Parts: sequence; C-alpha cells; structure tokens
Amino acid sequence: MAHKRSGGGLSTAQQAAKFLGVSVLAGVVLAGIALPAAGALGLSAKGTAKGFDDLPGELKAPALSQASKILDADGGLIATVYSRDRTVVPIDQMSPNILKAIVDIEDARYYKHGALDLKGILRALSHNASDGGTQGASTLTQQYVKNVFVEQAGDDPDKVAQATEQTVGRKIKEMKYAIQVEKELGKKKILENYLNITFFGEQAYGIEAASERYFSVHAKNLSLTQAALLAGLVQSPSRYDPVNDEQEAMNRRNTVLARMAQLGDITPAQSAAAQKQPLGLKVSKPRNGCITAVNGAGFFCDYVRETFLQNAAFGKTKEERAQRWNTGGLTIRTTLEPKAQRALLHGISEHVYKSDAIAAADTMVEPGTGKIIAMGQSKPYGFGKNETQINLSVDKSMGNSGGFQNGSTFKPITAAAALDAGYQPSQTYPSPYKLDTYPDVTTCSGQTLHYTDVGTQNEMTTEVGPYSMPDALKHSINTYFVALEHDLGLCPIMNMASRLGFVRADGKPLQEGAALTLGVNEVSPLTVASAYAAFANRGVYCTPIAINAVTDSHGKQLKVPHTICSRAMSQKTADTLNSMLKGVVDDGTGTAADLPGRDTAGKTGTTDDRKDAWFAGYTPSLASAVWMGDPFGAGPHGTRLTMKEHNGVPIKIGPESFDKVEGATGPAPIWKDAMSGALDGTPAENFVTVQLPGSAPKGGDQGGNQGQGGDQGATQGTGQGPGGGDNKPGGGHGHGHGATVMGATTGLITGGAAGGVTGGTAGGTTAGATAGTAGASGGGTTDGSTGASWPPLLPSGGKGNGGTA
Repeated sequence: MAHKRSGGGLSTAQQAAKFLGVSVLAGVVLAGIALPAAGALGLSAKGTAKGFDDLPGELKAPALSQASKILDADGGLIATVYSRDRTVVPIDQMSPNILKAIVDIEDARYYKHGALDLKGILRALSHNASDGGTQGASTLTQQYVKNVFVEQAGDDPDKVAQATEQTVGRKIKEMKYAIQVEKELGKKKILENYLNITFFGEQAYGIEAASERYFSVHAKNLSLTQAALLAGLVQSPSRYDPVNDEQEAMNRRNTVLARMAQLGDITPAQSAAAQKQPLGLKVSKPRNGCITAVNGAGFFCDYVRETFLQNAAFGKTKEERAQRWNTGGLTIRTTLEPKAQRALLHGISEHVYKSDAIAAADTMVEPGTGKIIAMGQSKPYGFGKNETQINLSVDKSMGNSGGFQNGSTFKPITAAAALDAGYQPSQTYPSPYKLDTYPDVTTCSGQTLHYTDVGTQNEMTTEVGPYSMPDALKHSINTYFVALEHDLGLCPIMNMASRLGFVRADGKPLQEGAALTLGVNEVSPLTVASAYAAFANRGVYCTPIAINAVTDSHGKQLKVPHTICSRAMSQKTADTLNSMLKGVVDDGTGTAADLPGRDTAGKTGTTDDRKDAWFAGYTPSLASAVWMGDPFGAGPHGTRLTMKEHNGVPIKIGPESFDKVEGATGPAPIWKDAMSGALDGTPAENFVTVQLPGSAPKGGDQGGNQGQGGDQGATQGTGQGPGGGDNKPGGGHGHGHGATVMGATTGLITGGAAGGVTGGTAGGTTAGATAGTAGASGGGTTDGSTGASWPPLLPSGGKGNGGTA
C-alpha cells in the first residue's frame, strides 16, 4: 500500500497515478503517445511513452476452453470432460435479461464510452491517490481483456496471479488492449465474448454453463430474477455464491434489480416484484470428467483421454496435445458398443461383487479392426469405498495398473511359434506329471539358461503323457510346453509374442526364461484380448484402438490414429491353432465358456498359488480376456491374496465359495455371460478349421491316427517326424517329432507300416534297447541318442533324421 510522505505530500506512486489520470483525460492514452514514470507503473524504466508502445500490438485471445463430449459407437453420451466447464453460445442465444443486467451492474455507460471510461478512470484515480487504494474503473471491455489474460494463464497459479495482480501496470496493459479490441470487435461482439469467458462460480465458465449450473436452463431462457442473480455473481463468485450463502446472494440479486430499475431497463414495479421472489435455484451438480461416465465406462473414458494425450495424431508435442484437450470443444466418437458394455458389466457383477477383495476385469476387442468395444471391472470408477481409478484392463502408462501374470493363456503363443516353425499338431512329448528342473533354454542372444533347482508340474497327478499338441492345449499340460519350448528355443516364441503385440504392462521388455511359456510376465487383459483377436482374424494382428472420429469446436474433423494390422503368423498356423483352441472349449479345461450354437475357442490360465486366473477366448467376430485376482495386495503385509481356501475356510467371491479358483471356474463363467450378451442377436460364424491328429491313447500298443505317423500313414502317404518323415509322402527326413504313445513296457511304442516304422520296441533314449526298423516306404536311419540328457522331455526318438529309437 502506498504511503504519504512525512510532510503530508503524496507518495511517488500516488503522484504518478494522479498524473496518469490527467494524461488519460487529455486523451494521451488513447493516442498512445505519452505516459509518465513507468517505473512506478510496472512498465519499464525508460520514463517515456515507449513503455506503453512496447506492449505487443495485438491481443491474441486464446480459444476458449469448452467441455468436450465423449460418445459411444452409437453416438450416445459417455461423459462430458472439461478443463473449464463452458459452452460457448452466440449472443442471440442469450436472454435479453442477462444482456441488460450485466451491463447495468458492471458498466452502465458501456454503450456511451469507448474502450475506456474516462470519467470512471478519473474518479477511481482520484480516490486511489487519496488513500492509496486500487478502486476499479474497468469497463466491460477491460474486464474482457483481463479474462483473456486469465484464460491464457490456464491452470498455472503463477501466471494466474500475474494476470490478476492489482497494479497500475496491469491496468495500463488492459487499457492498451481494450483500445485494440474495441476497434476490432465492436460492442456487441465484446459483450458476447465477455459473457462466454467470465467465471460465475461453481466451476461454471460462461453464461450457458452458469445458467445450467444454477437453474438447469439454457442461457436463452433466463428470467429476469435468474439473470439478475447471475449478473451479480461476476463481481465475486465466492462471496455471492447462492449455493453456500443464499441470503448474501439474494441481497446482491436485489441490488442488480434496483440498478436495472434506476437505469430504466425495468420499471420500479417490476423491480419490487422481482425482489420479493425466492432465488428459485435448481442446481445441477458439476458433471466433469470420467467419474460421470455412464454404463460403467469410466475406465474406458480414462483410456480415451490417455490415448488423446499420448498419441502424436493429436499434436506433435505433449504440451500441444494437452492444450488441445484442455481447450476442449471436442466431440470424440469412440469404439465402445453400449450393448457389449452392458453385457460385460452384467457378466462381471453376476460373479464378483465390488465389495470383494478379489476383483475381475474384462476387455473385448473386435478381430480385424482392433476396436475396443467394451472395457470394465468389478471395482467401479471413483474415489469411494470399494472404488478405484486404477484401470485393471490396460498397461501402467494408460491406467496405472502393473498388469498380472497371464499363466497358461500364453501357451497358444508358444504353440503358434512352433507351428510357424514347422512343428506339427502331432508333435508329442512324454510329458510326465512333474519335472524337478526346467530344461535348458536358449535366448535370442544365444545364451543358454541352465536351471538346477527350479521345476514345474501339471495341475493333477493323473496328467501324465505322452501328449500331442491339441491334447496338451486342451488339458493345459505344463510339462509338454516346457519341452516344446526347450526344442524350439525362446527366440521364436519371443518374436511371435512381439508380432502379437504382447508386452509387459509395466513397459519393460518381456522376460526371457524357462517359464516364459507358462505366462510369468505381467500383462494386461487388453493385451491378451488383442493377441487372441489375431487368432480369430486368421493370424493378422491389429493394434487396439478406442477412437473412431474427433471433431473440434468448429466442426472440423481431426485425424485419428488408425489400427495397424500386420500378419503375425501364417493363415495355416492360425487355422490350426483355432482348431486346437476350439477343442479346449469343446471338451477341455474351457468347457464352462462354451457358447451354444457358436464356434468358440479359448484358453484357461491359472498362476502359481492361484494369485491370478484367466480365461481368454474368442469367436470369429469377437475376442475377450477376463482376469480375476487381488489387484491391490489386500493380504497380510500388502501381499496379494491367493484364491483358495485358507485353514479349511473356502474363499468367497460374489455369490459363490471356492476351495480353489482356476481359469475354468472363476473367469470362464464371467466370459461366457459377458460374451453371450455382447453377441446376442448377431449371426453365428464358423472358424476355418483343419483336421487334427487324434488324442494319443495311453498304455496302448498303437500309434496316432489320421495318417500322422500311425497305421494310416500308408494309405494317406503322410508321416511325421521319426515315424515317417516331415509330412511328405513316403516319409523322408523328419525333425524327430513323431506321434507316438507310451507302451506298457518301459519303452516307447511307435505304430505304423509304410510311412512309419513297424512295431519295434525302444527302451528309451538312455536304455538303448531295440530300435524299430525303418518303414518300407519311409526309409531312414535309427538314431535314438540325441537329447539323452533330457529323456523325459524328448519326443520319441529324440531328434532323429527320419528314424526312431
């Protein structure tokens, strides 16, 4: 605050202010010619008119921040999001009542003066020079300019403080730009802009948002009393807030009404009658952000926001994208299909309650387009009890979830890599119930990983091989897939995973190791669903997308990111994999997910200690992945809960109690209910399937069938591996992966005539008993020594070239 000098004279600031008043009255400011001692005014130290002249010549008003609308695929509103809750409307969509009220109370001489009200400035400067205060003398045009500065400051508190500081220097800037604005826009447009930019309290910017907030009406329908209340708010939205202080707001409203009568815009009788009326509030709560999303789409809404902020399609830099989002006025048409979204939420809620410690999440993806058509979870979007803002369906960068180990839902990726590398569905391994240690595996860098004390086992002790690939998938045989991984090497599997968009949710590279095929990397349901959509799409992977179209506040279409589709595996591989995964649902671990009347394929997954359970599956037209587990570490010391009984007490999830949860019992029923609803009324489509080898019988004395290294090899002219070549007529050299069965003796019994070997007995690669004789047509050598260090894991005959052992 300025102080008088010790002799009763004016301070330097007061003298400058008084001199400024004289200059203004003389028209100096209007001419832009001379201003005094700018140091006291906060302009410059030049002491000449140049301080004024050096201000930028044009006021570049930013685009006003407006609300954006996020719509579903049908055009229905999902949520309204905004940095500023504002809807810009033209002046002809504003009630005449508000146009009169705002002018009467804020700038009664608005239509009589220019950009600056010289009488008002002199009056204010004289007052301020007397007591050192900062009495306002701003015209509506100056107020508009100040609000432009505030809008430019955005949410930066330092810039906002600079834009609103009570200094003569800021007033000078307002004057300079007010002159320019008045010349360029004229009174009517300035009034329109002012009413669209001004803050009215309760998060409402602009007259349209304020009308809807306080009275639930449009600005064009404001009554006299409503308009008077809103006009009165502008001076101090917090002080006169009718929601928090009704009496103070009424006093201010009545002041406005009295002023309107005094100026002749209404009669004294109208003013008196209006002042007796109640405020008549009909307040609508601020509805900003994804927390307001309908149909449980809050997490999807958040994903759309993150997509916008992180994708270069919406701006080259992070700052540019944020500015565009915060400016708003966007209409974002998304891929979310409301019917599928409702079905997904229903499927989850029928099996998992939001109050459960265990949660479930599901994401649906359309094969061939990458469109995310539904996304949801059992923990609702919000800040309350049993609510969260962590999106369990997506990666950490998009929703703050670290992902979850996906267990055996990874095995089809290993199978796809093997098929693409030339392995056949008839590929068979002894697959014992348990392995004390993993076999060595080779990484992409050529490093051999050796394990000495870490092993794995199958789910049940009765699961003892040998198994072929279809049965190994059908029953989720761990020891089969680590054997396949050992033969194949990690690199083809890693490459297949990469082509399928399979990434860790935390953004780190996939971890290579012997347990890779068992799904030890933490991934998101969206990642799994998108990979399985590639299976349904006959081997073509499409990147997931959530946005169909975006228009800005002027109706201009913006470019949006499109899905990128690329072939991840051969069509034959995909068709073969689909045929095998169809068997998982038909009569394997996934029967609980079977959709009657529809071709359905999928895979269950359950991790160690039952911390995570999955079902990922698909029809030709829709893929979905359901995860279940403890997302937040609700157990002792923050450890994650396991989904099994504890001290004999079953675990309660939703309406059911479980001794133990696995992919088949927890997620699969959710998947079935959700997919049934999503696909209801759509035509049933069929997979393109291939003929698969029959299940390998146990303890028998004959080999496989359907010409895969068995008796029919002669008639079909097809044999595989050591039992008959590499799927070429008459045999030839094979990779050593024949379809064989375990005999009653300790040896491996291989069946076949031409195209295979005639029944001999092999005592195993280490026993080195009797080798079978080469088939009449198949020809070849016997070589049972390869891979002797891993007899339990090797296919029959090891890796012989066209022979068996």
